Amino acid sequence: METPAQEAFDALVDPTRRAILELLAAHEELTVSEIVADIDSVGRTAISSHLRILRKSGLVTERREGRFRYLSLHSAGPVVDALAFLQGLLATGIPSTDQSMASPGKHRADSGDATADAQSA
Repeated sequence: METPAQEAFDALVDPTRRAILELLAAHEELTVSEIVADIDSVGRTAISSHLRILRKSGLVTERREGRFRYLSLHSAGPVVDALAFLQGLLATGIPSTDQSMASPGKHRADSGDATADAQSA
């Protein structure tokens, strides 16, 4: 059985689902039709499938009003678990972005890989 964080990560793998999430992040709430109109890389049926996965993973919530379905981000759902996992990784061993960008060859030099350094020179 997958944990909520695993389901969130699985849902985030697809670039179309990430685009849907970015779109929802920019708006409080959107209808399915509004999402379909904005994401033109796939059709309505594919968008519906992606939305089903996002709802199942708990990243998106749905509110029905009449014949319309309104979708919004579920910021208190499994994304919190996924974020906590990533923050734990960052806190325990991944060099900060500033350090890795400031000296991109530092990791090779620290590992003693003189061959890689000589080839890149």
